[in-house]
Amino acid sequence: MGNTDLIVFIVYLLITLYFSVLFFSKKRTSKTYTLGSGRTPQWVVTLSIFATFVSSISYLALPGSAYKSNWNAFVFSLSIPIAALITVRYFIPVYRKIKSSSAYTYLEQRFGLWAKVYVSLCYIATQIMRVGTIIYLLALAINTLLGWDMLYVIVFTGVFVSLYSIIGGIEAVLWTDAIQGIVLIVGAVFCMALLMIGMPGGTRQLFEVAIEDHKFSFGEFGGSLIQPTFWVVFIYGIFINLQNFGIDQNYIQRYILSSSDVNAKRSAFYGGMLYLPVSAVFLFIGTALYAYYKLNGGLPNEIATAPDEVFLHFIANELPSGVSGLLIASIFAAGMSSISTSFNSTSTVLLNDYFKKKASEKQKLWFLYGSTIAICLISILIALVMIDVKSILEVWWKYASILSGGMLGLFLLGIFSNIKNNLNAVIALVLGILVIMVLTVYPLLYPDREPLAHSYLIIVIGTLTIFLTGILLNYWKEKKKKT
Repeated sequence: MGNTDLIVFIVYLLITLYFSVLFFSKKRTSKTYTLGSGRTPQWVVTLSIFATFVSSISYLALPGSAYKSNWNAFVFSLSIPIAALITVRYFIPVYRKIKSSSAYTYLEQRFGLWAKVYVSLCYIATQIMRVGTIIYLLALAINTLLGWDMLYVIVFTGVFVSLYSIIGGIEAVLWTDAIQGIVLIVGAVFCMALLMIGMPGGTRQLFEVAIEDHKFSFGEFGGSLIQPTFWVVFIYGIFINLQNFGIDQNYIQRYILSSSDVNAKRSAFYGGMLYLPVSAVFLFIGTALYAYYKLNGGLPNEIATAPDEVFLHFIANELPSGVSGLLIASIFAAGMSSISTSFNSTSTVLLNDYFKKKASEKQKLWFLYGSTIAICLISILIALVMIDVKSILEVWWKYASILSGGMLGLFLLGIFSNIKNNLNAVIALVLGILVIMVLTVYPLLYPDREPLAHSYLIIVIGTLTIFLTGILLNYWKEKKKKT
């Protein structure tokens, strides 16, 4: 790392820390820590939602996916408008009315304490695992680029992000998310432009190579349920994005703190829609990298067989001094925005759903600080474990959505049905979880057989099982009453 790169990187970290100090207030309350002062500009909230959706994984996995195969991953992005519109129309009005900074208060009001406890615990567990995974991948990227020891990077990242999250509260998180989102976009667009300019035969040659090798394909359009066809990825995207925008505390907290219902809806929609062109840029970078290295002598074998590291290789070896620092800052930005958001939202859920209601403001604040530190330490430990147990990483990203499959089903029952019998909701949830477990375990028990469905469809089938079972049980009970 050259001196210029190091200066760019350090300046970026100092600016991030400056914003946290800027929003520190001695008159802080638990409400301002979790929901802000109400003076945050709506464009900042919108960019924060966008930055929450993106992580350092997008910076590495999307280019790697396009380099290795095609644009099948973009189909996931194409489903965002549907999920965003459903969220705007049906979910946001619910959260704006519950008078709580925790999304899961709604389920308590709708089905009882059991529903809130189940979903909030699922959320907390998945967020802690998610943060640990992002910290690990961030350290892996920095280690690949700079050669820094992963242990030190993991500890520094966790401590640094928790520090500015605690000092600045949600407003510091919102502003740093917005800045990180801008840095991320600028870095990606610059890299895309540099690749296009760097083609030996110009930009036209890039497209010729990509088209000849079918790199812009969206995947097969057949009816297979065990292959990641266009339709499988599209349906999966609708459910996962509805889970993100519709029931994830990371996003809901931003809807609640918005100054009005209209602003909350606009931020949700535009924050999601912004990901469409940005994800296209990431995928185009992967396609451009494929053409660039195909026409420039190829890659070392150890890099060519690890698609997620191709972009890192390009940053480390092809970019001019100073620009590498900006791109490293971009990758770090994407990771930090996701981590800081998870820290704040998870501590908010713990406070609202599990801490004593009659506690003083001082006690509530210290609980928020302490829970953030605890989440940070656990996440660091998870990231450290992943250094030696690489298979955990693959398993986590493959099954993360499955672990939280029951959450979306319960919310859909609450919002789109008139079910009143809590027992029906419990039966529907248990049946949905059993279906998810069977579909997940089947390929592990019978590796030589074809899976019952592609892993992407497990959350779809599980969620529909919960929703339809609840509807049918409610219909049967109502019909029985009439007879």
